[in-house]
Amino acid sequence: MMSGVEHAEDAKPETALDGLDEQLVDRLVSRARAGGLKLTGEGGVLQLLTKRLLESALEGEITDHLGYDKHDPAGRGTGNSRNGVRSKTVLTDVGPVEIDVPRDRNAEFEPRIVAKRQKRLTGVDEMVISLSAKGLTTGEISAHLAEVYGADVSRQTISTITDKVVEGMVEWQNRPLDAVYPVVFIGAVHVKIRDGQVANRPIYMAMAVTTEGHRDILGLWAGDGGEGAKYWLHVLTELRNRGVADVLMVVCDGLTGLPDAVTTVWPRTVVQTCVVHLLRNSFRYAGRQHGATIAKALEPVYTAPTEAAAKERFSEFTQEWGARYPAIVGLWDNAWAEFVPFLAFDVEIRRVICSTNAIESVNARIRRAVKARGHFPNDQAALKCVYLAIMSLDPTGTGRKRWMMRWKPALNAFEIAFDGRLAAGRK
Repeated sequence: MMSGVEHAEDAKPETALDGLDEQLVDRLVSRARAGGLKLTGEGGVLQLLTKRLLESALEGEITDHLGYDKHDPAGRGTGNSRNGVRSKTVLTDVGPVEIDVPRDRNAEFEPRIVAKRQKRLTGVDEMVISLSAKGLTTGEISAHLAEVYGADVSRQTISTITDKVVEGMVEWQNRPLDAVYPVVFIGAVHVKIRDGQVANRPIYMAMAVTTEGHRDILGLWAGDGGEGAKYWLHVLTELRNRGVADVLMVVCDGLTGLPDAVTTVWPRTVVQTCVVHLLRNSFRYAGRQHGATIAKALEPVYTAPTEAAAKERFSEFTQEWGARYPAIVGLWDNAWAEFVPFLAFDVEIRRVICSTNAIESVNARIRRAVKARGHFPNDQAALKCVYLAIMSLDPTGTGRKRWMMRWKPALNAFEIAFDGRLAAGRK
């Protein structure tokens, strides 16, 4: 049974302001109904209320600036005074609102709630950025604002608003990172870049799982599709310079030169290829009529209890299918060194690292946003789109809780399998 103290802590305290708010809302609704006023839209109650609130706040600001209230005799002889108002229209969450901004004779007043030359309140910018992150193009956002709020916002203005995130993206890309990560997944999303001609280019993402079981996207990098060891050495060195001293495992999808770069930067790190991607690539060489049979024949290979058992099962697969599909056998032979590491671990670790499904769910969100754009003028525009998409992930925080629940058993297994390297990262 819960104690009275616990009940008191859980209960929401009532204040006089709460009662006043309810009375005010009731009066506004009653007057709106009596006067035939709309709640939203042009001339609606929300627009009128926003106008009054903004003008009242501005009046309070100029009073603080001058040091006396309007019509107060104390202002005589102070050297500065009110000098009428100027009208301007600002775009708000409830649509365009025309407000009267007070002025002073010395032109020294600098309003903060609606600054000089400001045409939009911050909530509108946040709305535009949120819509962009969900995959809407500048034209679609402009049409949405016109339809819902009656606001005429040009595509160039919307692009200017979203460009503001670039500064935040640069800061995010260079932020300090944790000293140790149990797993880092590295994958790519391909976008169309219009550079003379439209071409597919990869945007690489490194997504880590922290020692507490949280998801942490470490960074984004644009490539040209021909990346090798030198490129990956640059990327991983950047991560090390940002504080990553150790990574237990790196899971990737056959990226050329990446294993060598990992060994150079973090010598003790295990490189694991994505088994799911290895299977998908195998099916590309198989005839449609043999897809299900080959999947069944390969299952004993990647579920084998040991590497030796996996070799035996793969030998059996080669005898049965090698003559018909030598490309599949060659694919597995070339990937074998990066395929087998996870076979040395127990089921808890196998379950979370045998695929990059953890990063694929993020990539799916990114692809939706990218697909809506069609193509981008340059790498920076593509990076901005991807950055906006990942910043809008998990707005309710429920995904964060699921991650912790899913990764807790695996983290315990990592702690044992890697001889306390994970614990060193928590110190």
